[in-house]
Amino acid sequence: MKALMIAGDRSGSGKTSITLAIASLFARKMKVQTFKVGMDYIDPSYLTGVTGRPCRNLDTYVMDRDQVRAVYTHGCMGADLALIEGVRGLYEGAEALEETGSSASVARCLDIHVVLVVNARSITRSAAALVRGFQAFDPEIRIAGVILNNVAGDKHIRKATTAIEHYCGIPVIGAIPRMPEMELGMRHLGLMPYREGQENRKFQEKIRAVTENIGEHVNLDQLLSVACATPPPQHKPDIFKPAKDPDLSIGIAYDEAFNFYYADLFDVLHAGGAQTVLFSPLHDSLPDADGYILGGGYPELFLPELAARDGLKNDIRNASELGVPIYAECGGLMYLTEAVILKDGWQGIQGERMYPMCGIFKGTTTMPARRVVAYVEGKSLPGSPMGESHFRGHEFHYSDVSLCPGTRFCYSLSRGAGISGGSDGALMNRTLGCYTHLHPVASLPMFSHFLDACRKPARA
Repeated sequence: MKALMIAGDRSGSGKTSITLAIASLFARKMKVQTFKVGMDYIDPSYLTGVTGRPCRNLDTYVMDRDQVRAVYTHGCMGADLALIEGVRGLYEGAEALEETGSSASVARCLDIHVVLVVNARSITRSAAALVRGFQAFDPEIRIAGVILNNVAGDKHIRKATTAIEHYCGIPVIGAIPRMPEMELGMRHLGLMPYREGQENRKFQEKIRAVTENIGEHVNLDQLLSVACATPPPQHKPDIFKPAKDPDLSIGIAYDEAFNFYYADLFDVLHAGGAQTVLFSPLHDSLPDADGYILGGGYPELFLPELAARDGLKNDIRNASELGVPIYAECGGLMYLTEAVILKDGWQGIQGERMYPMCGIFKGTTTMPARRVVAYVEGKSLPGSPMGESHFRGHEFHYSDVSLCPGTRFCYSLSRGAGISGGSDGALMNRTLGCYTHLHPVASLPMFSHFLDACRKPARA
């Protein structure tokens, strides 16, 4: 099996489009398993879409080294190529003087080669100095090649390539011209989710155009030659092996509005004895299940449709009142408040608008609000359906949830904002709503406790 990381010299280097194109092109002739460094949901949706295999997340702030390796090994089962997309710049991490959370830390943990994407706009010989600096910063990170992005023509390519190959001793594997029309569609939290655009002909044409244009300027054979060769994994890691026959059903909200889930969630739930039942809050009725999970997404784009579904909202509220465990993250939390309020001017609307939601948590959600993107760390306190545990996770939202005085919180954060001043994990009955996104492998004890709570009869 071959393995390679595509990392950037900075945010906006073009590594997402480049990794997407490379994954798509290689997937035409081999089994490609993709990974994404960091806690992002949207880039993995694209990498999943073009390869047909679930992209998995790797994050050394949230996960320990054994967990990173377990997720990597599990994902690579049956693959010919492991392709990892980095996050931001190669060395960007959670702290200034530590590599934790960086792409470099994942490359070190997995002992794989890196191809560095350099935004070469308006630089030629200086590109060599930049690459040389990346090599010298940590000589143990093996930068095996470079892809130049935003080049202006043959002269630009020739000068930058000659300088890099002479001073840095590594090949320039591709040089991609400036193509602003090739940029993928953006939204307030990042790229448009792949699922949302996959039925859109223009969206699919854009993906194909990005892939073909980038493919014309990258030497795929040379790229494969600088990848490291590793023995393919033979055994599934223990955390993904089913410990028992399924004895639970967990309903998972999954549609255009709610689709922010890590691929490992489904495997962890199955290994814990749960069958998963997908349902759409936009289109379906609530399935009969022992517990429910409402993930994040873009519910703010579908508020009229969600507000109109009174029957489903009542069923979710009734399930909560009966004590059925419900776990809701970010967009799911918003959906469980009394209403979502859109401010005047948001997405071009005129005047403030209010849309009634499920009303399990007494209070409202307002958008837009201050953009929050951060790692979180904290403790889950007694009484939580997720159990007592220390955890690390991530928060990423553009909303503000304001809950009524007296709301019980069962997450105490030492890092991050949460719902209010470091308090997160609002609790009502056995329903928990939080801004914190948990990775199911890093927080395996919490998800195991949730499944155990689902096994206990309501009101027990």
